[in-house]
Amino acid sequence: MPGRSPLEDPENAAFAWARYRRIMRFMFAITLGVVIIAMTIIYNGADEVSPHFFIATALGIGFSMLLMSALMGLVFLSSGTGHDEAVDNSLDSLDEDKRD
Repeated sequence: MPGRSPLEDPENAAFAWARYRRIMRFMFAITLGVVIIAMTIIYNGADEVSPHFFIATALGIGFSMLLMSALMGLVFLSSGTGHDEAVDNSLDSLDEDKRD
């Protein structure tokens, strides 16, 4: 039987999600900075590049960084709240079925 997750407590959940939103705001600012730096480097280094190239590059960098940030933020949220420890990962019941 799995244990009770700390995220089921409204106070713990509110704190955890507030921390997640803070991480995401920070990562959005970093992503925006990286995209601006990348666009500046490309603009200064390339002679004639289509505007579509800039749009695709900005969207690709931005989407990739934000997706990775969101997923890693969820990993930190799960681990930091103790939600991972509440999961029953026992395979003993499966081993008993094989013996019969």
